[in-house]
Amino acid sequence: MNPFTPSNSSKRRRDPAITQAMRVAAFLILAVTAAIFIHIIWKGAPVVFGKGGGEFLTELPKTLHVLTDNAGNVQAVDEDDAAAVKARIGDKLREEKTVSYSGGGILGPIVGTVLLVVGSIVVALLLGIGSAIYLSEYAKQGKFIETIRLAILNLAGVPSIVFGLFGLGVFVLVAPKFTDFPLERSLFAIPLGFTYLSFEGWDTSALSGAFTLAFVILPVIITASEECLRAVPQGFRETSLALGATRWQTIRRCVLPFALPGILTSSVLGIARAAGETAPIMFTAAIAYKDKLPWQSDAGWWGALTESIQALPYHIYTVAARIPQNEYSSRAQYGSVFVFLVLVMSLAMSSILLRRKLRAKYQW
Repeated sequence: MNPFTPSNSSKRRRDPAITQAMRVAAFLILAVTAAIFIHIIWKGAPVVFGKGGGEFLTELPKTLHVLTDNAGNVQAVDEDDAAAVKARIGDKLREEKTVSYSGGGILGPIVGTVLLVVGSIVVALLLGIGSAIYLSEYAKQGKFIETIRLAILNLAGVPSIVFGLFGLGVFVLVAPKFTDFPLERSLFAIPLGFTYLSFEGWDTSALSGAFTLAFVILPVIITASEECLRAVPQGFRETSLALGATRWQTIRRCVLPFALPGILTSSVLGIARAAGETAPIMFTAAIAYKDKLPWQSDAGWWGALTESIQALPYHIYTVAARIPQNEYSSRAQYGSVFVFLVLVMSLAMSSILLRRKLRAKYQW
């Protein structure tokens, strides 16, 4: 017998079957994912690119009025045009019903989602990269640091609703801010002579929502950033230190640039999760209806951070679960989901392109 001939054991005979089963499972997952995307595109793309698609992207959400006359003709108009249409129909009006949030467009939720995602990513990257640099480059390795790493990994598995309650208790009700007139609910106020530093929270606002979402994605960014920093060859650090550079100069010029492509990869995951979270912003930032954009309030541009905003995840939840379902609400549902997917993919693609550019620039 040839000693190199593979044995015809039962385990070897089962190997092709197991391989085929794994292949079928992989293609099944791809098929289900493709079916979901195709369904959303099929239903949502006509809302955006069809008749009235421009208004869907450039108007705020409104209440839809469905008017039926005695002849059975049905007209669906926004609340701005409802009075004129009813006057034209006159006594022939047989029935009128309203569908909340199904008229107009979704400009407010789009703007709010961008504000929340950009704000949370900025905060999470600053805190996450700083924490990763400390854990990787400065901290003395031991049981205490390993406990911190374990806590960070456990934090990644905490349900998002818990982060929402954390944001409500910390940022909405307790976070410090400068004010001339502290509220009664203020935990305590420190007089500074010209004003007060009052621990009364930021109320439900874009700022509270952005910080809450930052803590949601912080564990992912810290873990990924630390691994990217460790992947940079130790010789880079030793050479830089041997030439007289300080520890911070070595990190900033010889370590961090080469780790940035991997850090941006973690930011892609952060963008996807921050944009899709609903529970945290329900308690800290989101509002179902608002007739103005964030910067059109009395506070001006500062209102974009200090006032409640609309957001696409919460808007989708509202039109899908909190209003009666009919053929008129489906326009807002599928159109919002389609725009939301395109928005998240655009943000992620921008991060990927930036990562490729940096990876081509910094190679070893």
